Amino acid sequence: MEDMRPGSGAAAHLGLAALFPPGLQAVYGECKRVYPDQANPLQVTAIVKYWLGGPDPLDYISMYRNAGCASVDVQEHWHYISLGLSDLYGDNRVHEFTGPDGPSGFGFELTFRLKREAGETAPPTWPAELMQGLARYVFQSDNTFCTGDHISWHCPLDNSESRIQHMLLTEDPQMQPVQTPFGHVSFLQIVGVCTEELQAAQQWNGQGILDLLRGVRVAGGPWLITDMRRGETVFDIDPHLQQDSIDKGVETDGSNLSGVSAKCSWEDVSRPPEDEDDSRSICIASQPRRLSDKDTEQIREALRKGLEINSKSVLPPIDSRRHGHDRPQSRKDSLESESSSAIVPHELVRTRQLESVHLKFNQESGTLLPLCLRGRILHGRHFTYKSINGDTAITFVSSGVEGAFATEQHPYAAHGPWLQILLTEDFVEQMLSELQDLSSRGESKLPKEYSWSEKKLKISVLPDSVFDSPLQ
Repeated sequence: MEDMRPGSGAAAHLGLAALFPPGLQAVYGECKRVYPDQANPLQVTAIVKYWLGGPDPLDYISMYRNAGCASVDVQEHWHYISLGLSDLYGDNRVHEFTGPDGPSGFGFELTFRLKREAGETAPPTWPAELMQGLARYVFQSDNTFCTGDHISWHCPLDNSESRIQHMLLTEDPQMQPVQTPFGHVSFLQIVGVCTEELQAAQQWNGQGILDLLRGVRVAGGPWLITDMRRGETVFDIDPHLQQDSIDKGVETDGSNLSGVSAKCSWEDVSRPPEDEDDSRSICIASQPRRLSDKDTEQIREALRKGLEINSKSVLPPIDSRRHGHDRPQSRKDSLESESSSAIVPHELVRTRQLESVHLKFNQESGTLLPLCLRGRILHGRHFTYKSINGDTAITFVSSGVEGAFATEQHPYAAHGPWLQILLTEDFVEQMLSELQDLSSRGESKLPKEYSWSEKKLKISVLPDSVFDSPLQ
């Protein structure tokens, strides 16, 4: 990438609209509406365009100086806007053209608002590299972003010593969705957050934490401006917002975290392990069966449906096709494996009812069990652990979840390497009382064992090294 001078910015040619690709023109038109006095902003551009073999998917990142809005206590800042996640050209050079009625390209562009430091005369360019990194992830994985999503980055966004090391996504407060000849485009704003704020979003939901940040000026304020010099979390700044508000939000609204990639495995202990034809051995075999395309699709569907708060939680039937969703449909959700083709044909893998199961989690995954139970199952929803070491998946479901293959009569059921566990409300309360010590994120002595003999369920929380072993 290279910095472009103001005089060489592509926006300088807005007067030559006829020469402008329509998708590019539509995004620039919205930028011009917000910044009518900055028709020629500074830009960062890919030296070699992505469609010519370059590594950076975003053709441009425009950088504007925003004066803020004193009437609503919005401070001055730099405003970054990407061009390239949507279809700018409509000629299939980057995105497949699918018509004007759906999303243009991935259906969104990224924005970022960075606090302007005293004396700064030009915007820092590191946010452009951050946006290119996120765009590379989207292009390589085919995963789309949605408002309320959180991104674990585990590194200061500007590579400094800052506490701002993760991101939440929300609708940009000024940029309005646009309709182009190649589809519609919305604008998702990146919001830098501290680790504690990310963890709170994981426990509750991203929108809830964003609302807290909007109410504290130095933590973001109404327009959620990122201040890389912020040394305190929103909970430090306003202590009454601490964990009580998060716990109350989880109790009231439930959690929007419907699944995680994790170090986990499961074992059917109903019968002796020498039955090699039974796919219950998938968790300990050196060559585990993989999730079929249909199973993978159902888990992806489950995670999307997990974001629905005001309707019944639904796991589609295994043979279902995609239906409409409340959140925008992604090209491929994060659970899809590049090796998701079934070793055993899908139609030959039967759904099995199990009598007794043993679940295994590493400590990080184990700390989410109380949240899974309190924030998801008690609210009639479901929660999925997808193994990062293979195609194993564990989905907890409540009695109110429709379409699950686990039932109250047979609460443990497996389809190939995918295990579902149905938990009744009274059993959840019992489990919560015994899993209280897992709520702490601090290091504790492992292994930990929890067993409910009458339910024929055992849970082990084990060191990471166990899951790094080929036999798990």
